Amino acid sequence: MTRTNKNHTLSESENIMNKTELEKNLKTDYLGKPLIYTDCVDSTNNEIKRLAQKGYPTGTTVIAEKQTSGKGRLGRVWNSPVGTGLWFSFLLRPHTDFSQISGITLAAGLGVCRAVRSFTGLDAEIKWPNDIIIGNKKICGILVETAAETDKLKYAVVGIGINVNTRVFPDEIKEKATSLIIENKYSAINRTKLFKEILFHTEKCIDDYLKNPVIPNDYKQLCATLGRNISVRRGKNVINGIASDISENGDLIATDENHNKILINSGEVTVQGIY
Repeated sequence: MTRTNKNHTLSESENIMNKTELEKNLKTDYLGKPLIYTDCVDSTNNEIKRLAQKGYPTGTTVIAEKQTSGKGRLGRVWNSPVGTGLWFSFLLRPHTDFSQISGITLAAGLGVCRAVRSFTGLDAEIKWPNDIIIGNKKICGILVETAAETDKLKYAVVGIGINVNTRVFPDEIKEKATSLIIENKYSAINRTKLFKEILFHTEKCIDDYLKNPVIPNDYKQLCATLGRNISVRRGKNVINGIASDISENGDLIATDENHNKILINSGEVTVQGIY
C-alpha cells in the first residue's frame, strides 16, 4: 500500500468506521470473521472474553469506536478517545500448549509492526515484547489475556490499541506516546484500511508461528530493545543488563554486569532511550 498523501485530511465519511466497510474485502482466513462493531464498550478484551464463554469461534473480532475502561499492561488504563484510534480485540482457540502463548504474543506484535510499516511507510519498531514504537515513543500497545485448563490453552484474547489520528495526548503520557498522524507529518490515516492490513499481517504471523514455533529473525531485526541497556524490576529487585537476543519461546535474553545470561519472561522492563 502507498503512504497517505502529505497533509491529506480525511473526509468525514473516510474517518467514520462502520461494519460494512470494515468487513469488505478482508484478506484474512478467519480474523474478523465474525466481526462485531460497536460504538462504545467497556473493553474490547472484556467483550471478547464474554463471547468466548458463549462459544464464539476463533477469529471473532470486536472493534469499538470508544472504550470506557480500555486495558493496558500491568493493570494500567489505556486512553481510548473516540474517533481517533483503532481499539480492537480478537479471539484465538489454538490447539497448542500454554507454554507457547509468549510466542503468540510476539507474533501479534510482529504482525502489527509489519502492517504499520507497509501501510504508512513509517519506521515502526517493536519494544519487547509487543509494544510498537516510532522513534522513542509508543504508538501501539498489545495485551494478551488467556484462559487455560491444566497446561492446555483454552483460548487467548489479543487486544490491540493503536494511536492513529490522535493529535493531542493527556499530560501524563504526552512524553511517552505518539500517533501515526503526528509521525506522518499530520497526514491523516484511514483507520478502516489500516485495520484490514493489520488483521492480514497479524493472522499470517500467528499462523507461521503456530506451524513453526520459533521466533523469526524478522522479529529480532525489528526489535528496538536488542543491543540496549535494560532494567527489569521483579518485586523489590532490579536487574540491569544489555538485551542481546530472544529465545525460541520469546524470552528476552540479557547479559548482566557479571557477564551472566538472564532470561526475562515477565516483569517491568525499562529500555534506555525508549520512553
